Amino acid sequence: MSYVKTALLLAVMTALFTTIGAIMGGQTGMLIAFAIAIAMNLFSYWNSDKMVLSMHNAVEVDRQSAPEFYSIVEQLAMNADLPMPAVYVIHTDQPNAFATGRNPDNAAVAATTGLLDVLTKEEVAGVMAHEFAHIKNRDTLIMTITATFAGAISMIANFGMLFGGRRENGPGMIASIAMMFLAPMAAGLVQMAISRTREYEADKIGAEICQRPLWLSSALYKIASAAGRTPFAEAEDNPAAAHMFIINPLSGQKMDNLFSTHPDTENRIQALENLAEDWGQLEAPSGQPMGFSSHQSSDKFDLFSDSSASSEISNHERGPWDTQPNNNQAKKKDKFGGPWG
Repeated sequence: MSYVKTALLLAVMTALFTTIGAIMGGQTGMLIAFAIAIAMNLFSYWNSDKMVLSMHNAVEVDRQSAPEFYSIVEQLAMNADLPMPAVYVIHTDQPNAFATGRNPDNAAVAATTGLLDVLTKEEVAGVMAHEFAHIKNRDTLIMTITATFAGAISMIANFGMLFGGRRENGPGMIASIAMMFLAPMAAGLVQMAISRTREYEADKIGAEICQRPLWLSSALYKIASAAGRTPFAEAEDNPAAAHMFIINPLSGQKMDNLFSTHPDTENRIQALENLAEDWGQLEAPSGQPMGFSSHQSSDKFDLFSDSSASSEISNHERGPWDTQPNNNQAKKKDKFGGPWG
């Protein structure tokens, strides 16, 4: 079903891309746009994940350079019965994360240093479990290809005035100007169609993978509180990929409105807390912020440390980092020049 939806998406985006070409360049423009769209279809299937990681300056890490983070991802992969994905870190202060790849065998997960700075181990596990849910549901292919196409449509639409100005008739000029506004809007609507409902489903399946809905609800509360006031330059430069992140990296808006790429965060938190209540895990005392509960650890996450990977979780069995990294690994300064240097 995922591949059918991807094929339909590619057909819609190809038609939209071709229509833009026809408006801007007539029959010749349509043929050129169609050829470009076909080439993009092939390129996007095989390379869109690499493009998304590259545009956000993601750096791959491993067990040696990020033992605790890598160990959490490794255990979650086993929980989800999925192959171990490539693990990346994005060096930015905004807390956020995403998954990419054309299938589970070619997947990657990425978290920002801001997310690893702000969240506890449990909350990091909740976020990464959400990303594994996208991989398990095979959402990553359609989300990554959409990012590539939407970016290309927005780019070509920005040249509408230039191309339109070369047209001899007035209607052609008007149509080209209109496409400058309509094409990005159309691409945005496609993004919303694939991400808004998928985020709720990924939250639910992610909670099942890590077995603690409140870990993710707590993480969402913290991320949403910080993301809106923390700039993310790479995301601002590539807004067509905003729908891939767990929280919209472009703004801190809380309204679940038409032009939001994500569902309202409070609605997501409420759904997770309802799930925790159904599972008999909701223990938050009255007056605490949504997403927080009394049983959660206050231990800070340290990307480059392996010491806390073996710590016990208060009032619960061990979390998804049950497999410990090599104890002989020393806390080290790697390519980042220190924990976040």
